[in-house]
Amino acid sequence: MEPINVFLVEDDPVWRKGLVDYLNKQPDISVIGEAGTKEEAIAQFTPEGVDVVLMDINLTENNLDGIETAVAFIGAAPDCKIIMLTSLTAEDVIVESFSAGAVNYISKASFKEIPDAIRAAHLWQSAIHPTAAAALRNEFLRMKNEENQKLLSPAEKEILQLIHQGHTQTQIEQSLHITKRTIKNHINRILKKMGVKTSKEAAAKASQKKLF
Repeated sequence: MEPINVFLVEDDPVWRKGLVDYLNKQPDISVIGEAGTKEEAIAQFTPEGVDVVLMDINLTENNLDGIETAVAFIGAAPDCKIIMLTSLTAEDVIVESFSAGAVNYISKASFKEIPDAIRAAHLWQSAIHPTAAAALRNEFLRMKNEENQKLLSPAEKEILQLIHQGHTQTQIEQSLHITKRTIKNHINRILKKMGVKTSKEAAAKASQKKLF
């Protein structure tokens, strides 16, 4: 069976050598190229023959230029499988890595998991590392919450909040100084947007989603 060919981009020469030695001891993995800077990596990388790229996220101090390099690699080879390798666990950095096209994100502290991550990436079966998975989940929740917040207009949220507090349409009319017809129009739009049948259901759902 042909080995999985790995291209390694890592600025620390000691860590790079240690990782190359470790990976080359695996019976099915071969490091066929290595680079220490963004410029070296882009100059040396050829998609042909490279199965998986291991990319350090910081090739110069705290510049996140590994992400820039990943973008360049994927621009040259859209099917390139890149695993970001780093000691950073900031959620925004993790999300940015996946946005750049990475298939996985592994902490250097979990280096023993790297061979299996390479094998999985090679088969397009990359199981996202728990650290990265948590960051992505939080980002998806943030995006969903942002989407929910845009669902209703400020006036609609105000009306639903009053309904949730038990106000009648007459009380809402007096409180907001709008007509019952306007209130009914708002409520009809709310029901369509939220996919419910009654204003009480809409108010309960809006409260659950923390829309007010």
